[in-house]
Amino acid sequence: MTTQVTGHCLCGAVQIAVTGLSDEISACHCSMCTRWSGSVQMGIEAPEAGVTVSGPVKTYRSSWFSERAWCDTCGSALWLRNVDGPDTGVYEFLPGLFENAAGARLTRVVYADCAPDGFSLAGDHDRISRTQYEAENPHLNEEV
Repeated sequence: MTTQVTGHCLCGAVQIAVTGLSDEISACHCSMCTRWSGSVQMGIEAPEAGVTVSGPVKTYRSSWFSERAWCDTCGSALWLRNVDGPDTGVYEFLPGLFENAAGARLTRVVYADCAPDGFSLAGDHDRISRTQYEAENPHLNEEV
């Protein structure tokens, strides 16, 4: 999307404006995303240059290449941002921050084979296994 999209956390203390928000949603069942989100984590990518954020944000460096952020007032999860590695500067915003997920649609599920038993996201989208995803993204297993 080339238009500006705005969103906010549950309490409204954190306001987000994004230009260049993707129209695709990715879902992830890796153990880190599952522990952080409490379930499958979904994200909509945006380039760092198009992002403006205001409000009380806290971050946690969850791996050598990424950080996760939340509202310090209400605790709403906000994003995963790549701060090192091949995708530096890319945000993955949680779709619920934007009205109707900004019109984005689910296009892929990664770590699909790690989803809890009986859990499946319906629809026509790519389902990528842990082995396949880690082979395509070798930096995930690097320790720096």
